[in-house]
Amino acid sequence: MHPLRLKLLPERLAICRLEASDRVPGWATADGFLSVTRTADELSIVCPERSVPAHVRQEPGWRAFQVEGPLPFSATGILAALAVPLAAAGISIFSVSTFDTDYVLVKDSDASPAAAALYASGHSVEL
Repeated sequence: MHPLRLKLLPERLAICRLEASDRVPGWATADGFLSVTRTADELSIVCPERSVPAHVRQEPGWRAFQVEGPLPFSATGILAALAVPLAAAGISIFSVSTFDTDYVLVKDSDASPAAAALYASGHSVEL
């Protein structure tokens, strides 16, 4: 896998869990990053932390590294190229993929060490 170009997005994100039968709430669709995944078991939403009501089950305090895209669907090893150095540095991740690219989320407190680990593994990182 060749080196990737990454950009750390500025906003703090929250990962939320709702019931599988719930509608996507209006607060989730405000401006900013949004990822919605529905399965038979849950509705997961990743959105700006500032948008999430206090009563919602959430894991706040995440930051996203965006991989410069678009990435071809035939590309392999992209997530591994990011996850392996982060795992070696003891940094947990939450990944989101879109049609054009991938995002790796880390806790806000891990953003600087994550950038250093990614840079040390040969990737370029814009903060």
